[in-house]
Amino acid sequence: MNSINFQYPTWFIPFCILLGLAYALTLYFRNQAFREQSKQINLWLGILRFLAVTTLAILLLEPFLKSSKTDAKKPIIIVAQDQSESILSDLSEEEVEQYKTDFQSLKSSFSEDYEVKEYAFGSSVREGIDYNFEDKTSNIAELMDNIYDLYSNQNLGAIVLATDGIYNEGSNPLYTSTKLPVPIYTLALGDTTAQKDLILKRVFHNKIAYLGDRFTIQVDVGAQNCAGSTSTLVISKIEGGSSRRLQELPISIDRNDFFTTREITLDADQSGVQRYRISLTGVGGEENRVNNTKDIFVDVLDGRQKVLLLANSPHPDITALRQSLSNNKNYEVEVAYANNIQTDITQFDFVMLHQLPSATVPIQPILTTLNAKKIPRLYIVGTQTDLQALNAIQSMTSIVGDGRNTNEVQGKLANDFSLFTISGELRSKLYTFPPLTAPFGEFSLGTNAQTLLNQRIGKIDTQYPLLVLGEQEGIKAGVLNGEGIWKWRLFDYLQHQNHFLFEELMGKVIQYLSLKEDKRRFRVSLSKNIFDENEAVLLDAELYNSSFELVNEPDATIVISSANGKDYNFTFNKTENAYTLNAGIFPVGNYSFTATSFYGGEKLTYAGQFSVQPIQLEAYATTADHNMLRLLSQKYGGELLYPDGISSIKTKIEAQETIVPILYETAQTQSVIQLKWIFFLLLTLLSLEWFFRRYYGAY
Repeated sequence: MNSINFQYPTWFIPFCILLGLAYALTLYFRNQAFREQSKQINLWLGILRFLAVTTLAILLLEPFLKSSKTDAKKPIIIVAQDQSESILSDLSEEEVEQYKTDFQSLKSSFSEDYEVKEYAFGSSVREGIDYNFEDKTSNIAELMDNIYDLYSNQNLGAIVLATDGIYNEGSNPLYTSTKLPVPIYTLALGDTTAQKDLILKRVFHNKIAYLGDRFTIQVDVGAQNCAGSTSTLVISKIEGGSSRRLQELPISIDRNDFFTTREITLDADQSGVQRYRISLTGVGGEENRVNNTKDIFVDVLDGRQKVLLLANSPHPDITALRQSLSNNKNYEVEVAYANNIQTDITQFDFVMLHQLPSATVPIQPILTTLNAKKIPRLYIVGTQTDLQALNAIQSMTSIVGDGRNTNEVQGKLANDFSLFTISGELRSKLYTFPPLTAPFGEFSLGTNAQTLLNQRIGKIDTQYPLLVLGEQEGIKAGVLNGEGIWKWRLFDYLQHQNHFLFEELMGKVIQYLSLKEDKRRFRVSLSKNIFDENEAVLLDAELYNSSFELVNEPDATIVISSANGKDYNFTFNKTENAYTLNAGIFPVGNYSFTATSFYGGEKLTYAGQFSVQPIQLEAYATTADHNMLRLLSQKYGGELLYPDGISSIKTKIEAQETIVPILYETAQTQSVIQLKWIFFLLLTLLSLEWFFRRYYGAY
């Protein structure tokens, strides 16, 4: 419906008409220019001028056209199909095809009177239904949340939910916070008959363990209708294509509704991602044995660092340090003497040099090896140390003295130390520790070092460094200018009945010095080491030039290899200054990869590994929960139906008086002055008047 309205009062219109009339009369009936012309010509020219002026005057009142349009919005019917594996547990191929046909017919019957939206749900919620029934999980609550987010403010009529009621992700749909204002008609699928079933319900374990440790696995075992049966819980390790049994535990089932928990302790004796299989031997008459087995993956990290205590001669400090480091599972400690070293120094991550170099053992070949491998080290200065040689091989600190005279010094924490933090307890009690034996002389601090402890001589706090840490030519190093730290360890135990403060101090010093920085110019990182079988494997890569600036000019490739030797080749996608790759979904198993890039004529590689673990949630609960579906329908004012009554759903929805179309009225306004025909009308009127005036000689 269209109507015309004005911004100003309509009683102005007569004045517009009078204005046009007055203008025409003045111009053509009082003006002498056209008196010699006939009255008809004056009349028509006056009419043209009257219409033009009147129209222009009316346009000054800002008239506008108002139109309204009414649309009918059909009710929306949501048709949602569970796509999880458990839907097919009791259906034959013929029954599945018949169900598809009936479900498609139901959707078609809605299309005339309703707007139909199709959704599939399981591992995720997506539009469209493909009837693959391959999802590894089922999440009904997520579907309801998505429907609420998308349609709560629209004309949502009803929801048809086809599922077996089994959910193994998300919350219970009965108690979700989403409040849908429409009836839910549940179409109950699956089999509610409780079969004889032995179930490996859950396996709790740490995803990470450290090499050499022991870790515990907790296994929950359930059984239905298996009273009087026995089974064996078997723990195996999968290596390559073979399985090796580690432990067996007998299980006696004494009731039909059976549940028990078992704990198994395993040794982390091999680094890398280890695959273990937990399984139950079946019982007679058991139909579903898929849920008797579960594979787990544990990433065993070799976080230990090999520490060498290299001494000039036996000393109580060596024993104190060895005992302290051995208490930390992250350190593997070995003691050797420089005059008779029997081990390969290059195999160690950190070296402590006690009273070395000395006058009898200059250790220059050892230092050459340490520098070549950039192995961090800590020098402990004592009465046997050759101070001149020590000053020559490190720049952390300089000692001017002969080494024969000594001072008894205590440690005082430096206020400006910033390489790591020290606890308040250690800070407050360290100055009470017994004094160390330090060389008598002049001490100075190198420009590339920080002082952790200064020397306190008697009651005087000096600026002489006792313990300094820093970096020299890209190698972390420290110098302890005193011997006798074994007394600190004994004193700590005497005062507190433990060695916590001593181990904190030495642990943080060694942790700082031995921490390895990744200097590789080409690196690949994964968000995790263990992926689910329905989860895409995502990798990121970074390439650095010689100045360690990010670059990505050359291509980067990767070869991912499965345990059985199958290779998958990919090329990374370039981002702003790095690389990324979505390698997609891989079958269950262990994988290794090698990434390669060529830059500046140099081949750069990076190797790593990851594993893909199975998702078996759908196999652990195969008994349909129709009672939950009934309660869900009742909660929202719908009804529970079965596949043989699928055709009656439309009738039940039509009987709902609230599911009706909604009328939407849309109003539009348009200024008359914007109408093109108004412009051409005025142009025509004025042009005709000008033409006739010109023709009859008025201009």
